[in-house]
Amino acid sequence: MIVNGIIAEYNPFHNGHAHHLAASRAETGADYSIVVLGSNFTQRGEPALLDKFVRAKMALENGADLVIELPISHSCASAEYFARGGVSILDQLGLVDYLCFGSECGDAAILQKFADVLMLEPETYVADLKSGLAAGHSYPAARNRAILHCAPELAAYEDVLSSPNNILGIEYLKALKLYQSPIKPFSIPRAGAGYHDRMRDKEYVSAMAIREALMEAFTGNDGVPQAAGNAAAPQGTGKYGEDGAQEGYLNALASLKGQMPETAYEILLQSLKETPPITTGDFSHMLLYKLLMEGPEGYHRFFDVSSDLSDRIYNSLKQYEGYEAFCDLLKSKNMTYARISRCLLHVLLDLKKEDLLAYGEMGRIPYARVLGFRKDAAPLLAKLKETSRIPLVTKLSAAADELSPAAYSLLTQDLRRGSIYESIAALKSGRRARDEREIPMVII
Repeated sequence: MIVNGIIAEYNPFHNGHAHHLAASRAETGADYSIVVLGSNFTQRGEPALLDKFVRAKMALENGADLVIELPISHSCASAEYFARGGVSILDQLGLVDYLCFGSECGDAAILQKFADVLMLEPETYVADLKSGLAAGHSYPAARNRAILHCAPELAAYEDVLSSPNNILGIEYLKALKLYQSPIKPFSIPRAGAGYHDRMRDKEYVSAMAIREALMEAFTGNDGVPQAAGNAAAPQGTGKYGEDGAQEGYLNALASLKGQMPETAYEILLQSLKETPPITTGDFSHMLLYKLLMEGPEGYHRFFDVSSDLSDRIYNSLKQYEGYEAFCDLLKSKNMTYARISRCLLHVLLDLKKEDLLAYGEMGRIPYARVLGFRKDAAPLLAKLKETSRIPLVTKLSAAADELSPAAYSLLTQDLRRGSIYESIAALKSGRRARDEREIPMVII
């Protein structure tokens, strides 16, 4: 039995993802593909537009055999912790042969050379990095310069670290080495549009372009909801979608039909009939409340928030006009929008430094929560019961008995953070918020 491991967000699932799943299976000869899927908050520091169960269903309909959740603590962290979380789960399953990831480079051997320098951090690299930052260079520019000084043979590939998927691929390679994992890395060249490409007239468009199309359909180009009232509850109703008001939104999404596999597109439409897209702006008031309440003690207690950023956040609160606008206000040459957004999300979710330390020095996630699987993957599930070094959580109601007290504590913390996303989705939809214990696994 040959098994592929894939770490993804699928926010949302599109043709490029389907290509990656199919190419990974074809190139490695895999019998099964296991996807570790980012939870309801993403690595960019934003809420996923669609919840994890919807995205898991898209994946299972298009090449995945088993979908496992990457906990929120890691899914909304930097590339380093995102990668460590995903790799730690795949490694502890004891059955994964390949870690297949997409990259602009497409060559795992080249990415491994960068990973080696970044993991070892030789003295010359550290000195050059500090020198570059002191000279006023941005962090990415200073890092590139320091790496090339340490490894001049990489000069031909100096653009590698300017591409998001290459950076994530390097972090996967570092994590494999950290855990001394026998899993073999395998990189598939990214097909079609780049990560930040906003063009929509291609077969392979970026997830960002699709997200923008979704938001335009629901709010219009000017950001104003197309229906009277608001996108969550059209005028005259107290519930999203009553009186067929959402049909206008859904009709505007017809342009996406060729950019997503048919099954993923149909799942998307069905999901949007029940719940509108969840956006960063939906959390603006909640974030402001949290920032005001935590401000006097400082925000440096939260994961990835430096003392300097903490001061800047507190001193800028009077200029707060919303989540996204605040990220724009705080970003700088050395701190990108995405990092600022992650830091603010960590404050909102009450994710502190000690919460990540609770996973241990190696940062291993002590359980694998199953979001869904294919019925025809029964042999894979049976084998995992023999090989996995961590419990597979298939029923939350039984988790207290299956997990150690420490692991169960981490799981319940994750569920509490997840309830924040669900509460917003419920408010926008005009429905009752669901406890995750009520939501069944996706079985195809």
